[in-house]
Amino acid sequence: MIQSDVLNEADLDLVAALQVAPRASVAVLADALGMSSSTVGRRLARLEEQRILRVIGQVEWAARAEGNPRHVWVTTRPGSVGEVAHALAQLPEAQLVAETSGRSDVYLAVHDTDRARARELLTERIPSVPGVAGTHSELVLRALTRADSWRLHRLDDTQVATLSQAEDAVTPSDSPGGSKVGEDERRVIALLQQDGRITAAEAGRVLGLSQSTTYRLIQSILRRGLVRPRVEVEPALLGYGLEVIIALTISPGAIQAVAEELARHPSARYVSIVAGTTSVIHQGVFRNEDEMADFLTRDLAPLPGISALQVSVVLRMLRRYWIHREDGRFA
Repeated sequence: MIQSDVLNEADLDLVAALQVAPRASVAVLADALGMSSSTVGRRLARLEEQRILRVIGQVEWAARAEGNPRHVWVTTRPGSVGEVAHALAQLPEAQLVAETSGRSDVYLAVHDTDRARARELLTERIPSVPGVAGTHSELVLRALTRADSWRLHRLDDTQVATLSQAEDAVTPSDSPGGSKVGEDERRVIALLQQDGRITAAEAGRVLGLSQSTTYRLIQSILRRGLVRPRVEVEPALLGYGLEVIIALTISPGAIQAVAEELARHPSARYVSIVAGTTSVIHQGVFRNEDEMADFLTRDLAPLPGISALQVSVVLRMLRRYWIHREDGRFA
């Protein structure tokens, strides 16, 4: 079981600070939080050593693959949920794999680097996994918010301003990409995906490039939005023990407006417009069932054009952003 009290108040403040400025130096984090640099450094190292927290790089779809991701819902034969989920979590294309209740037994998000292989993945490889009884997939057309935008609201305006002015902070462009990604950039992107706080000196040593060249590559990649550094930690450890994937059917004229409204909701970790039997997917996190009930009856119900919704409750997360999980910690 995931224990929500693993992190204390100071840990949560550090997570909140890293959400604002994932690449900020320890000195900047310490200044914003009113702690010493040594305390922040020790605290950050402890959370990393305990496999609770990592700062990773969220790679823009166009920099990683030809097409967009897909949501896949899997129905399993009785008694085979765990076996199927474990097998699906081994797929290199599987970004997220979770055991769920509701719409399906297992939910996964997949992203193949090649459009041609996506058909094989969806029609042959996933359905042929032992224990799979049926599958349903939907193509992501556009994401309105992703996990790097979700925040713990613990810091005051002064703290946020201090972090936002961090020397290494780079504002991504609204239109990621803009030009072809070169081979050296791809190598830097691969390092940033694993460690969103890697320095130019560290990356340069690994890649055999000068520090100045690596620094320019990192800054260009971040500014173009090809990689967005983010804190990776299970929501349950932050006090959000209920995670759901809600599939909504919406009249065409209201899809964009509803998706934008959902993207602004505090619960939203991921909201996308999709092509399939549903129109919008809202992946949200809540502190408890009452909070989710308020969302469904008070926040969601008044939105125009919604004709149906299906809710999948996450029972166990096996893989998130290509990183395996065990009881909320990195495997």
